[in-house]
Amino acid sequence: MTSGLFITATNTGSGKTVVTAGLLRAAGRRGLRAVGLKPVASGSEPIGPTSRLRNRDALELQAAAGMSLPYELVNPYCFEPPVAPHLAARAAGRPIALEALIDWYRAASLGADLALVEGAGGWRVPLHPAGFLSDLPEQLGLGVVLVVGLTLGCLNHARLTADAILGAGRCPLVGWIANHVDPTFERAEENVEVLEKQLRELESQFQQEATELAAEYELSDEAVERVSDGDASCYGS
Repeated sequence: MTSGLFITATNTGSGKTVVTAGLLRAAGRRGLRAVGLKPVASGSEPIGPTSRLRNRDALELQAAAGMSLPYELVNPYCFEPPVAPHLAARAAGRPIALEALIDWYRAASLGADLALVEGAGGWRVPLHPAGFLSDLPEQLGLGVVLVVGLTLGCLNHARLTADAILGAGRCPLVGWIANHVDPTFERAEENVEVLEKQLRELESQFQQEATELAAEYELSDEAVERVSDGDASCYGS
C-alpha cells in the first residue's frame, strides 16, 4: 500500500515545491519508488512544441520523482491565469470534484512506495464549485507536512494552519519545515524557537483532548491511540 504525505504551507510562496522536490530526491536516495503530485495548479503557461499548458512547479516534481508519470497524471487540473485555483477552474468551466480527486490520487499513486502531494497556496484553498483542497488529504487520511515561510506574520499563520489541521482530527500533522523565504526577515532563529514551542504545545493539547474524550466515552486503548493520531472516525466508538 502506498504511503502518502500532503505538503501544505502557511501561504503562497512559502516553498512547498522546493520542500516536496527535496523530499522526493531524498526518497529516491533511499531506494523508494516515489511520485510527486500536484492536483491543482494555476499560473501555468504553454510550453514545448505542442504549446500545452504546463505548470513549472508540477514539472519540477515530475523531474524529481523516482517513478516516472505522464504530466497529465502528475497535474490533472492545470490552469493558465495566475489566480486562486477555484477562480481559474470556474473561468475554464472545469469543476473540481472531491470524488474525482480521490480517484485520480489512487490511480497516480498506484505502484508507488510513497506519494507526495503538493497543495496550492495554504491549507483551506477553495475548490470549484464547492469544498476545499484540504478535503483530499482529510478524506484519504494523509499525513501533513507544514511548510512555514519565515516572514513577518509567520507565527500567526503557522499557528492558525496547525490549529485547522489538528482541530479537524482527520489528518496527523507529521512535521513542519521552516523555510527562509525572506532574506530581509530579522531574528529568524528566535521565530523558529517560538514556532517549535507553539506547535509542540498545540499538538500536545490536541493529544490530551483526544485522550480525555476517549476516557469520557470509555474507548479502548487502541481507539485512544488512533484518536491521538488524528483519526476522527473512532470518536464515540
